[in-house]
Formats: sequence, structure tokens, C-alpha cells
Amino acid sequence: MTLRIAILDLYEGFANQGMRCIREIIEEFSSVQGIKIHYDEFDVRLKNQVPDLNYDAYISTGGPGSPLDSEGSDWEKAYFSWFTQLETWNRNPENKVKKPAFFICHSFQLVCRHYGLAQVAKRKSTSFGVFPVHAIPGGDRELVFKGLKNPFYAVDSRDYQVVQPNHSRLRELGAKILCIEKDRPHVPLERAIMAIRFNPWMVGTQFHPEADGIGMSMYLQSDEKKQTVIDAHGLEKWQDMIKHLNDPDKIMFTQKQILPNFLLQACEVQELAPV
Repeated sequence: MTLRIAILDLYEGFANQGMRCIREIIEEFSSVQGIKIHYDEFDVRLKNQVPDLNYDAYISTGGPGSPLDSEGSDWEKAYFSWFTQLETWNRNPENKVKKPAFFICHSFQLVCRHYGLAQVAKRKSTSFGVFPVHAIPGGDRELVFKGLKNPFYAVDSRDYQVVQPNHSRLRELGAKILCIEKDRPHVPLERAIMAIRFNPWMVGTQFHPEADGIGMSMYLQSDEKKQTVIDAHGLEKWQDMIKHLNDPDKIMFTQKQILPNFLLQACEVQELAPV
């Protein structure tokens, strides 16, 4: 049997490292686990492409721009039509084999806005770099976080954020906040929500679990981005970022856990996981 995966590309044609990283994670997982995987990519924002329900698992990427301004656009209508069909499939008790989905950054923000789980708002300044992510009580038992420490480190790159959770709506849907930004009691800013388990078959992260040290190092060491970081945060911050990227206990470790754990869950659903 073959595990069929659909990758929903929300990068709108912008150059990125995310698609490369996702492809490499899937291919390495296939090789390590000895499981045959076929994947297709769908250009959601430029071509209004979305997958059908003939896939076993779905990964929806990050992307540029506002997760608010696209509401009502043709591509969003197509995207949430797919999303609703997937929900309906998974909620139908007659469908014994469910279809897991993972939502990254921009996709995560869209789903939070769609469900009304929290406020999606523009940040005062761009968050970019390698930061600690803190699992809240119970969040450390999340299957996709298996093997991670608390806190763990992840790549954060966003101009928007998910804050002010709607707890009654979360309870209504059975959704659970899994982790938040580093808690800083002395800073009068609410901590952003960094991951939510939307339902048993849908989970998402505000950070980029696919990011690897190689791609981020190349990005940060480009003249333009290096100067941007130095101007905003100083040389020491830029040097600290480079150090974190090459630390095997930080994002390199995170990359080896989260999406592979998700893929393993998808295999278990399909009864493809190695015994």
C-alpha cells in the first residue's frame, strides 16, 4: 500500500524554504520507515487548486501576507470548501478510516479565524528567529510533540498572531491549546497561541515545524536579511540566531519530531505503520 499525501501550497509563488523542507521530511520519512509515499502539491492561492478526498493525509503550508484580507476571496472559498468536506468526512462515523491534516503558520491563522477560536491580529513588529515554545499543561502529551522537551525550540516567522482565545468556542469544538510563546510576566503583551489541536484529526502550529538549519542559515546570512536583523535587534541577536540554527538540540531536533510524528499518525490510521 501507498500513503497518499496532499500538500496545500499557500506561498502564492513567493520564494521560500518551506516547500523544500516538507518534501525532504516526507521523503526521509518514507526511506527511514520503509513506507511508500506519493504526494501531490496544490497551488491554492495562485491557481485556486485544492485536493479532493482521495488522499490519506494533508499538510497545509505557511505563506506571505495577511490572513485577514483574503477573507471572501475565490481561493479562500475553494480552500474552506475543501476544509469543510474534510471535516464532514472525519465526523462521519461510517468513515472508519479518518484523514489527518496539519496546518502551518498562515494556514493555522486561517483555521483559527474560520473557527472563531481566538483573535487573529497584526503584530506590533515582525517575529522572526528561533524561539522557545512552551507546552501548557496537557499539551506536552500531544502526539505530534512526542519526543520533544518542554520548552522546545522552533522557527517563528510572522507579522500576525493568534491571541485572546475564545475559551467557550474552544470547549464547544473540543479544541485544545497546546503551547504558547515564552511566558514573560514583566512584558505587558499577551502571549501568542503557538499550537492548537482543533479536533482528533486536525492540528496546527503557529511556528514552522518543517524549518531546517541549512535553509534558515542561508536565509539569515544573505546580506539583506542579515542587515535587517542587525538593524532591528543588533549583531549579537543575529549571531545568537545562527548559533541556535546549528544546535542539534534546537530546531534541528524539532524538525525531526513534529511532522514525522504526524506522518506516523497518518500511517497508523491507514495501518501502514511498521510493527
